[in-house]
Amino acid sequence: MKYLIGVDIGTQGTKAAIYDTGGRLIAEDTEASNLITPEPGTVRQEPGEIFDSVLHTIRGVMEHSGVSPSDVAALAFDGQMAGVMGIGEDFEAATYYDSWLDTRCEPYIEMMKDKAREKVVELTGCPITYAHGPKILWWKHEHPDIYEKIRKFVMVHGYAAGKLCGLSAEDAFIDYTNIHFTGYADNKNKQWSEELLDIFDIDPDKMPQIVEPWKQVGKIRKVYAEQCGLAAGTPVMAGCGDSAATALGAGIVRVGQVFDVAGTASIFSCCVDTYVPDTAHEAMLQMRSVIDGYWQPLAYINGGGLCLKWFKDDIAHSDYDTLEQEAAQAAPGAEGLLFSPHFSGRVCPNNPNVRGSFIGLSWRHDRGHMYRSIMEGIAYEYRYYLEVLRDIGAGQDFTAVSAMGGGAKSRLFNQIKADVLGLTYRALKNSDTATLGCAVIAGHGAGIYGDIAETVESFIETGDTVGPDSSHDDIYARQYACYKEQFDALGGIYRRLKSGA
Repeated sequence: MKYLIGVDIGTQGTKAAIYDTGGRLIAEDTEASNLITPEPGTVRQEPGEIFDSVLHTIRGVMEHSGVSPSDVAALAFDGQMAGVMGIGEDFEAATYYDSWLDTRCEPYIEMMKDKAREKVVELTGCPITYAHGPKILWWKHEHPDIYEKIRKFVMVHGYAAGKLCGLSAEDAFIDYTNIHFTGYADNKNKQWSEELLDIFDIDPDKMPQIVEPWKQVGKIRKVYAEQCGLAAGTPVMAGCGDSAATALGAGIVRVGQVFDVAGTASIFSCCVDTYVPDTAHEAMLQMRSVIDGYWQPLAYINGGGLCLKWFKDDIAHSDYDTLEQEAAQAAPGAEGLLFSPHFSGRVCPNNPNVRGSFIGLSWRHDRGHMYRSIMEGIAYEYRYYLEVLRDIGAGQDFTAVSAMGGGAKSRLFNQIKADVLGLTYRALKNSDTATLGCAVIAGHGAGIYGDIAETVESFIETGDTVGPDSSHDDIYARQYACYKEQFDALGGIYRRLKSGA
């Protein structure tokens, strides 16, 4: 029996999991992340800590599983997509990991918009937001001495894989599911855009090669094999972005499928077979699917799941189960209470001035109403994304949503989204599908699996399913209308609050 390992380098932590070739989970291990936030707008991680977490979690699954190192056929990584870091010639970190949650690059978002807004969206398929393009410009202009020392800009999982295999900077890579976030790619043709690199004066030599997710990028060095419990020479595949891995592991491999990743970020997406950049709304990001030729236009709330965690830990000082029970007692619409989940600006479409808020608080509202309004606020944002998908011609026949991530375990949350969107919600039994997606990529790269789509479909099990309750249509329509209006109505207030005026 052969086994495959998938490693998910997420925002909240690193998770490694080992599967048999039939897609059965054998063991998993996690280690929490250390997010460094010394001042507002700064969110970073130390690359050394990230790499150590990879070694620790792989060792954990090997110890928990009892699998012989010689029986592990391959492994692959996924990682946070919108953050970036620099490496030197020896593949050692030249910068910290600049998290997707970090907003210091905001002035360079505006610079990119002023210089080539339409061209960036057209070529990358991605609106200009807190991703690689502005972050690279931030390093170039704010820390030119460090920028000069950077040999390549890489993704966090690309750094982990490269270091594990002892690669040099010349071998640095990025897989094609991540290139929409770079700001400088010709996404449709899977190559760097000379035009965009020239417009923003970015050295093309600092950009890594673009590869397929299942490309073998190297083999584990002996020194690290000993530390993580694997055999030296175990093949390592390039892997992909965490959203792409999650979608793959969830079986989103056919045109017309819709999925919701209810995690740290709240991600809403679908699967299409055409490249349709959202130039009209600048809300949807055209992510490539792991399945070549397919696209997964997506939009996300920068920390949607974090809003629920924030309320639980910092406001209610309670637990998820208790808060959900209290929220279930509140009527749909939370008795006129409206929540904005955009604590660090709205990402899709980008509006850095927007902030989180409760609107409509009265004496009758308790924490159950507030917790429910957070869930409903996320659902309203999803409804906007769905409208955009339909407007750009990508979502005419949607009927059901596959839900995954920690939030998908909440029947109430799924019911609220089903009611607001008018779509059936199907929670997957395996709500954490990223590591499975990586394992399938590893297996395909190792020659164990043939057709990726057929392979992953054979592994999928659907759990709890809820349909929309049409009796709530009127209240949710009214609340949604107010939700959309707030961005224009409060625009000036948001700007003044953000500037401290």
